Amino acid sequence: MLIRLLRTSLRPYRKPILLLVLLQLLQTSAALYLPTLNADIIDTGVVNGDTGYILGFGALMLGVSLVQLVCNVGAVYYGARTSAAVGRDIRAAVFDRVQSFSAKELGQFGAPSLITRTTNDVQQVQMLVLLTFTLMVSAPIMCVGGIFMALSLDVKLSGVLLAVVPVLGLSVGAIVWKTRPLFRLMQERLDTVNRVLREQITGNRVIRAFVRDGYEQQRFAGANTDLTAVSLSAGRLMALMFPAVIVVINMSSVAVIWFGAMRIDSGGMEIGQLTAFLAYLMQIVMAVMMATFMFMMVPRAEVCAERIQEVLDTSSSVVPPAEPVRALARRGELELRAADFRYPGAEAPVLRGVDLVARPGETTAVIGSTGSGKSTLLGLVPRLFDATGGTVLVDGEDVRRIDPALLARTVGLVPQKPYLFSGTVASNLRYGRPDATDEELWRALEVAQAKGFVSELEGGLEAPVTQGGTNVSGGQRQRLAIARTLVQRPEIYLFDDSFSALDYATDAALRAALARETQDATVVIVAQRVSTIRDADRIIVLDEGQVVGEGRHHELMAGNETYREIVLSQLTEAEAA
Repeated sequence: MLIRLLRTSLRPYRKPILLLVLLQLLQTSAALYLPTLNADIIDTGVVNGDTGYILGFGALMLGVSLVQLVCNVGAVYYGARTSAAVGRDIRAAVFDRVQSFSAKELGQFGAPSLITRTTNDVQQVQMLVLLTFTLMVSAPIMCVGGIFMALSLDVKLSGVLLAVVPVLGLSVGAIVWKTRPLFRLMQERLDTVNRVLREQITGNRVIRAFVRDGYEQQRFAGANTDLTAVSLSAGRLMALMFPAVIVVINMSSVAVIWFGAMRIDSGGMEIGQLTAFLAYLMQIVMAVMMATFMFMMVPRAEVCAERIQEVLDTSSSVVPPAEPVRALARRGELELRAADFRYPGAEAPVLRGVDLVARPGETTAVIGSTGSGKSTLLGLVPRLFDATGGTVLVDGEDVRRIDPALLARTVGLVPQKPYLFSGTVASNLRYGRPDATDEELWRALEVAQAKGFVSELEGGLEAPVTQGGTNVSGGQRQRLAIARTLVQRPEIYLFDDSFSALDYATDAALRAALARETQDATVVIVAQRVSTIRDADRIIVLDEGQVVGEGRHHELMAGNETYREIVLSQLTEAEAA
């Protein structure tokens, strides 16, 4: 998965990568040439006392060192730029894929895991790319070049390398093989910590209300301890890597000096050659150490790449049409024909054979007990998920054939849990229509019964809104969400229990103003509160995902037992009449 992800991500940067490899080749070649020059200075200049030779070759060494420095700086520069670009592209790809997900895929992965995959997992892959360009590219060149140069100095002494390189490779490979499953578990435990922390921050008020601080501390401590335990297990294994490499380095250095001294004593080798051979040995071992450092990163990066690729390989169940319908009659008529919906793996469908018609200029209400499928029904219209059976039609066209941008302009949904983005009141209201004027924003706020409290905020339309709208009350959030949809001016309004946090007076005033504002549009309201929907032109009664009644309030009170039970659970017989 790692190679597949990198192959795709690095393809647009072939030219910078080729330049980087060329710079690394030049700087590594310069580094390999320096010990040979040093050996010549010792064996020819120092032994013979030739100062001119020493100065001449010393100047050459300075020139070679300068070339090495410039090439190394250039390689690091291009490596850092390319790795940052790759991280940016992968994050963008993951973000774009997540944005295309329906509620089904979002539930499959979960928000904490998707956040970890987009941030921490991508960071691990980006760090691996950076280290590959700055360390790993030069490591094999240094290793092979060092072996070649050592062989050119003394073939017999090079036999030490035959023992050193395999031992290093086997020891590093064994440790990497053992740590790979631990790194996968580490990322999963990190997901758990993120999930627990996210729940505790979001549900802080509930935790304090029920005085569950101690329990939540224990829950976070448990998740944190699990992550720490896995990290320590992986860390202990990785801690063995450097000592193993250092032991091999020291033993090989002793062996080279031991056998090299015997070679010098027999006249088969010069002192300068032994010095150069030791330098090449250190370069070879340093190359292996750089590769070792890379191998420490590879298992975790590989696991992260698998997790990223899982997201990129997951296709949304809500597929854009190949030949979309780009124009509608703009009447705003909504119809469901025998619509079914079943969540993946569920024993029973949430909706079964639902028929519904909502026309312009009418208000259609949907009511039912908790879990009857009301919110799911509304979610089928803007394609938060697709019906698993039957069809959903807008202006006579199947929503699966309508261009997503056109469908978004035609259908405005106020969700059950309204969400506001960090920014200002104006930026949130303009979310669906960026070109809306201030006058249009104030008009929408007036209809949504939000003009009063917004005008009292410091800054008015430019008053700050925190993430999720946590600096306003639940009722104010609902009214701002309704105003946001009114600014969009769609042909079909879907209100998913959007008045639940309002007091009765505000609810009545808002519905009266809304009726005037949306008199030519199609309005569908899902509500638990009977007073919100009793004056609707048509009321649909849902029970266990099926339509069990349809009509006006007085008709259903007279002939539908399910509706009657819901009404009488909230109102007296006299109030209901």
